[in-house]
Amino acid sequence: MKLLATLGCLAGAALVGCAALPTAGPSAKEVVKQEIVRHRRRFDLVDIDRQVVGVLSARPRASFYERFSGYGKPPPATIGIGDALAVTLWEGAAGGLFATSDPPPGGSQSVAIPVQVVGPDGGISVPYAGRVPVAGRLPVEVQHEIERRLGGKAIEPQAIVTLAKSVTDSATVSGEVVSGARLPLSLNGERLLDLIAAAGGAKSPVYDTFVRLSRGGVTVTIPMERLVSHPAENIYAWPGDVLTLVRVPQSFTAFGATGRNAEVEFEARRLSLIKAIAKAGGLVDQRADPEGVFLFRYEPAAIVEALHTRNLETGPGGSSPVVYRLDMRDADAYFLAQRFRIENNDVLYVANAPLTDLQKFFTLLNTLTGPVITGIVVNKSAP
Repeated sequence: MKLLATLGCLAGAALVGCAALPTAGPSAKEVVKQEIVRHRRRFDLVDIDRQVVGVLSARPRASFYERFSGYGKPPPATIGIGDALAVTLWEGAAGGLFATSDPPPGGSQSVAIPVQVVGPDGGISVPYAGRVPVAGRLPVEVQHEIERRLGGKAIEPQAIVTLAKSVTDSATVSGEVVSGARLPLSLNGERLLDLIAAAGGAKSPVYDTFVRLSRGGVTVTIPMERLVSHPAENIYAWPGDVLTLVRVPQSFTAFGATGRNAEVEFEARRLSLIKAIAKAGGLVDQRADPEGVFLFRYEPAAIVEALHTRNLETGPGGSSPVVYRLDMRDADAYFLAQRFRIENNDVLYVANAPLTDLQKFFTLLNTLTGPVITGIVVNKSAP
């Protein structure tokens, strides 16, 4: 009787402490129950089905092509303040304005004017032509202007104006590139990948690299992989563009009854839910509840509206917390999980199976009662 009383007390103590058993997180029922606490909705619980996957697959993505649709191939470059110009002048006969002591055979003479930087007033100085306005003009237009001004002074003057160095007709490439620089744009026009290649290419892996384009006061960022795989995104560069390559490793965090509780990097541009579960070590047979696979994420207002849920606006930038649930007892869930795309900073949680707590209870009970039973048996067997 004393043994039974002792065991009863120990069992009662174990039952009282059952609620305090160690666990990796809430059970599947507790997650569902905690959606609304004290009449306040804390998040929206959404079961993953074909409609949900379709909504998320149509998620709008940033696009150079769409955002800068008003820009095509840039027009011919004009001269700007700060550009360097080289001017060469010819006269049709010897003995003219630019005559030298040793004229070349044939009668015509030429003179090269030292390279000049276009001044703040937008002009350069040409002997006998004065201060010539060049800013905003094409080189050929400047040639005609110089020839016109020298027409009454030189013998059949001819001019050639070349752009020795362009500051205004260039784009800047920086960030995760081998050699960042300000690169001139050719008359044929460069596309964004041409500029990246001219800067030596990206230093970091393509799936971790994002391309940020700043143009006309607008900045858009897209994955490098998208720029490479979608030709329409490889738009023409325009003068003044700033192209920055940024390395942003994509990752999700796995908790609960998975083989690996850790922050896990994508190591790829796209990662499906089924691959994320595999990267996290899969579901642990002895613990996992296949009906309790959850994904925690903040969604923007447009997605929340498309899912027909309430926008709680409690997340960053007015986003709303959404918990997606996948029932992996249903074979169709494996097809859905292949199409469900993981986003950066997602949290994957797999709840413990209901019997796991019961198993822990019996383990605890055995830990408490085992030594007592052993002591009693030993005591009774003693002479």
